[in-house]
Amino acid sequence: MKKSSPQLQRLAALGLLGLPLLTYPMLGLPNGLMAGIPSIYLYLFVVWAGLILLAAVAAESKVK
Repeated sequence: MKKSSPQLQRLAALGLLGLPLLTYPMLGLPNGLMAGIPSIYLYLFVVWAGLILLAAVAAESKVK
């Protein structure tokens, strides 16, 4: 069996991390307003931006 690259494994793990963060139980947690913005919007934006940032870091990292 062929081993997948560590970079591909990191990206797959990141996808598996993002999946539960963007499903209903987690989306139902934020309530109220923060600085006049609904908390759910802030939560979605922060999680989305964090996943993109982590994917960029994982994709650009050099594998030894």
